[in-house]
Amino acid sequence: MKKDNNRRSFLKNIAIASFGVTALPSVAGAANLPVDEEKEYNKTAETRRRFNDVYAGKYNNRAAFPIGGIGAGMFCLEGTGAISHLSVRHNPEMFHEPAMFAAISLKGTPGLARVLEGPVPDWKKFGQRDAGLGGTGGATWGLPRFKTATLQARFPFAHITLADPQLPLQVSIKGWSPFIPTDEDHASMPVGGLEYQFTNKSHQEEEYVFSYNTRNFMRQGDAGNAIKPYANGFILSQAAVADAPEKQGHFAIYTSEPNTVVDHCWFRGNWFDPLTMVWNTLKEGNTRNTPPVAQDAPGASLFVPFRLQPGEKKTIRVMMAWYVPDSKLRIGDTVGNQPGAPAYYKPWYSSRFDSIQAVADYWAQHYNTLQENTQRFTDTFYNSSLPPEVLEAVAANLTILKSATVMRQHDGRFWCWEGSGDSWGSCHGTCTHVWNYAQAVPHLFPALERSLRNTEFNENQNAEGHQGFRANLPISPLVHNFHSAADGQLGGIMKIYRDWRISGDYDWLKKMYPLIKVSMDYCIRTWDPEGKGLVEEPHHNTYDIEFWGPTSMCTSFYLGALQAIMHMGTFLHQDISAYSSLYQKGKQALETTLYNGEFFIQQIKWTGLKAPDPVKAQSFGTQYAEEALVLLKKEGPKYQYGEGCLSDGILGAWIARVCGLEEPVDAAKTKSHLLAVHKYNLKKDLSTHVNPQRSTYALGGEGGLLLCSWPKGGMLSLPFVYSNEVWTGIEYQVAAHLMFHGEVEKGLEIVRACRQRYDGTVRNPFNEYECGHWYARAMSSYGLLQGLTGVRYDAVDQALYIDSRIGDFTSFISTNTGFGTVNWKKGVPSLKVAYGTIPATHAVVAGKKMSLQLV
Repeated sequence: MKKDNNRRSFLKNIAIASFGVTALPSVAGAANLPVDEEKEYNKTAETRRRFNDVYAGKYNNRAAFPIGGIGAGMFCLEGTGAISHLSVRHNPEMFHEPAMFAAISLKGTPGLARVLEGPVPDWKKFGQRDAGLGGTGGATWGLPRFKTATLQARFPFAHITLADPQLPLQVSIKGWSPFIPTDEDHASMPVGGLEYQFTNKSHQEEEYVFSYNTRNFMRQGDAGNAIKPYANGFILSQAAVADAPEKQGHFAIYTSEPNTVVDHCWFRGNWFDPLTMVWNTLKEGNTRNTPPVAQDAPGASLFVPFRLQPGEKKTIRVMMAWYVPDSKLRIGDTVGNQPGAPAYYKPWYSSRFDSIQAVADYWAQHYNTLQENTQRFTDTFYNSSLPPEVLEAVAANLTILKSATVMRQHDGRFWCWEGSGDSWGSCHGTCTHVWNYAQAVPHLFPALERSLRNTEFNENQNAEGHQGFRANLPISPLVHNFHSAADGQLGGIMKIYRDWRISGDYDWLKKMYPLIKVSMDYCIRTWDPEGKGLVEEPHHNTYDIEFWGPTSMCTSFYLGALQAIMHMGTFLHQDISAYSSLYQKGKQALETTLYNGEFFIQQIKWTGLKAPDPVKAQSFGTQYAEEALVLLKKEGPKYQYGEGCLSDGILGAWIARVCGLEEPVDAAKTKSHLLAVHKYNLKKDLSTHVNPQRSTYALGGEGGLLLCSWPKGGMLSLPFVYSNEVWTGIEYQVAAHLMFHGEVEKGLEIVRACRQRYDGTVRNPFNEYECGHWYARAMSSYGLLQGLTGVRYDAVDQALYIDSRIGDFTSFISTNTGFGTVNWKKGVPSLKVAYGTIPATHAVVAGKKMSLQLV
C-alpha cells in the first residue's frame, strides 16, 4: 500500500509539473524551515515560472539564446529581441553587443517607429559599457522599443513575442540555426536566421517599413574595411591586412524580399551622428538607397516596405552568414609538424566554402529544407511525456553546441574548450575529464564524438600509453610533460566502448583496440603497480589536483574501464584474463575497504607508494609552504577528500552505465552512496554555507548540490579545491544516477534546484557556467533521458534497450543514423523513426528480449 501511495504521489507531482509550478519543490524546499517561513516559501513557490514554459517579466531579464553552428561562432538572441554575445572571430566575446537592430516604422504617422525589441533589462543600465563614443553608431538602448517581450525556447528555435499598446501591430520573432542530429556538417554552418512576423491588428490598411540596421562591427582598424553589396542586403567586410590575415572577416545580412532597399553607407560623422541620422530616417518611415563606398562606411541598413490589410500577416526573413577563414589561435607544444596542417586554427567551414558569398548563397538556397529538417528534430524532441524540468535541462544545455565553447578545425575534427571566458577560451583541449560528463554529442553527432577518441588515442597518447588530457590546436602530437588524468584516461576507454556500440563500426574498433590496450596497461602500471585493483598512486583528476591513496571515484573509473576492455577484447578474441583478475580484486576492495557502510570514501595515503612524497611531486597550485608542511604531517597531502561524502564518489559507475556497460559496483551500495549524496550534499538554502571558493555558481538563498560534505566528521583543513562549490554537470549526473536506481523524485529534486537558479532572473537560462560560460560538463543533463527511461540503441546487436523508471513514456532517441521517438505503453515497446534510419530488430526490456513495433 505504501508503494502505491508513493507511486500516486510521484505521478501527481509529474502532472502538476506539466501544467504549473511543481508541488515537490515547495514541499522539499520548505523542509527544516520554521512554520511561518515555510508558509512564505510555499507562497513564493506558487508564483515561480513553470519549467519548460515562457520567460516573461522578471524571468526574461538575462535570457540570451545562442544561434550559430558547431565550431562556427555564434550570436545570441536575447529574450528582448536584442542581439548580443556576438562571437564570430573564433574567440568568445561575451559582452559584444554591437549596434545591430531591427525596427518597424508606421508610415503616415511620423514618430511612430520602434526598435523590434522589448525594454532594456535593468542590469544593462549602469556603467559605460558600449557607450558608443566615436563614429561607429553607438548603443541603441535609448531608442523607443516595445513595452513587453516574452521568450519561449524550443531548441534550436527561440520564439519572442513583442507587444505595445500604442501600436496596433502584433509582432513575433523566430531565431534559429540548423541543428539536425547525425548531420554534423549542416549543424556546423556559420549562419543564423531571424524571422519577423507582423499582424495588422487595426481596422484599416496600414503601410509599414521594416528595417535591419547595424554598425560595421567586422571592422578591424582603419584599413581594408568596406560594406559590400549582396542580393537584398549587404556584407560587412574586412580584408586581410599585412602580417595579419586573421583580421579578414565578413558578415552578410540579407532578406528574401525582392523589393529590399539598401543603404550601404550610414551618414559619416562624429560622435553619435551615424545613429542619429539612421533614426531620423526610421522615425519618418522613409528608406535610404545609398551605393557602397570604398571604405569607412560606419554601418548599413536594409529596408522592406510593405502593406497589410486588417488581420493580414507578413513574415520577413533576415538571413545572416559569416566567414572568418583564419585565426592566430595556436595552443600547445608539439613534437613535430604534421604535413599539410595549417600553423594556426582554421575553421571547418573554411574548407567547405571559399567565400562569404558561397556561404550566403548556400544558406539562401537551402534555408527551407534545413529549417524543415531542424523543425523535425524539435518536434520529435518535444514530443515527450518526460517531466518538463528534464526537457528544459537537456535542451538548455544543447545550446553549448551553438556557443563559442565548441570548435571544429579545418579537417572537421572536433576540438573544444571547457567553457567560454568573457573574452577568451576557458581551459583548452577538449579536456578529457570534463568532457567525460557530456553525453549529448555521442548520441546526436556520433562522428564528431569519435573524432575525439581518435585524437585522444593517437595525437594525445605516446608509445608508453601516457595520454595527455588536453589536445593541441591545431590538433598535433603532444609533448608529454604533465600528469595523465586518471578519470579522463580511464573514462576514454569506456567511451570507446560506448562509441563502438553506437556506431556498430567493427573496423574502427579493430583499429583502435591496440591503442586501447596500451592505454589500459599504462593506467595499471601508473596507478595500480601492485595489482590491487585500486587506483592508489597519486592520480590527477577533474578537480585539478592529485588524490593520494585509493579513491572510490577513480577506482570506479578503473573498474568501468577494465570491464569495457574485457568486453571489447572478448569480441575481438583477445586474451583478457589479466584484466578480469584485476576487475574482481578491485571490485571486492572498493566494496569493502572504501565503503564506510553508507557511502564510498578515500583512504589517504602518501607513504609506501612508488611516487615520491607530496612535497617533491608538486603539481600546479600544490606547493607546500611551512604552514602546509605542518598540515602534511597532521592530515596528509593537501586537497584530498578522505572521509567525505563526494558527489562524484561513484562517478565511474554512472559513466559505465551511460556507456552501455553494467555498473561495476554493487547496486545496493551504489544506491546507498547516492542517497547519502542527496541527503548530505543537496542544500535548499546556502545562506549559511561557507564557500571561500567560486561562490557565484550558487549562493545565498539558492539551493544546489555541493561537491562534497563531511557528515561523519573528518573534514580536512584544506580539502580538495572546489569542494564547497556547486557544479551543474555534477548535479545532473547524480540526478540521472539516482533515476537509474529508481529514486526518480530525488533526482528531479536536484534538477529543479539547478534550473531554479537558471530561471532568467539572475542567470541566463541557456548558459550554465562553471569555469566559463556554456560549460561543457553541463551536457551531463542529456543522461537524464537515459536515467528515466533506460533508452539506448546498440548498433552492434541492432537492439533497442528500455528500462523505465517512470512507467509508460514517450521519449526522444538519437542514433548514428537517425532519430525518432521510443514509446513504452502497457508493456509494449515501439519505435517511430522521424529522420534517417534506426535499424532495430528487437527490444531488450529490463534485460529481457522482446519484439519491437515499428511505427
